[in-house]
Amino acid sequence: MGTAMNDQPFTHLDKSGKARMVDVTAKTPTVREATAEGFVTCNPELVDILRSGTAPKGDVLAVARIAGIQAAKRTPELLPLAHVIGIHGVTVDLEITDSGVAITATVRTADRTGVEMEALTSVSVAALAIVDMVKGIDRTVEIGGIRLLAKSGGRSGDWRRPV
Repeated sequence: MGTAMNDQPFTHLDKSGKARMVDVTAKTPTVREATAEGFVTCNPELVDILRSGTAPKGDVLAVARIAGIQAAKRTPELLPLAHVIGIHGVTVDLEITDSGVAITATVRTADRTGVEMEALTSVSVAALAIVDMVKGIDRTVEIGGIRLLAKSGGRSGDWRRPV
């Protein structure tokens, strides 16, 4: 079986190297949280449109926020080895900057496995929703910087991305 960078075996592979869903049945539910971020780079004209709220398709940030929340709840439908867990809280924060839109999503649960993938999926789909809403205005929009910032709870404890 392969090993991860920390020399622990990959939990999503069985002894013969085939993909499997990790069995978390025996784990005790605990409060868990994960935060991820991403960025949609836009041209200055689009930034002005976003700030004024005059995009032709409507409220870009509201649509992105709802898309991000919905995405967190649907992560197991998109990622074949993700567990179906109760999503008990999702916040999607969007900030218009001079070069685009910063996205931060935090997902919370009280379940047997973490919500890192849900937070990353939330940010990714919120970014895609922004692109969908503005692609007619700025075809150069670009999604980037999607990464996990922090996670808490569970057996592995708390983790924060080093600054």
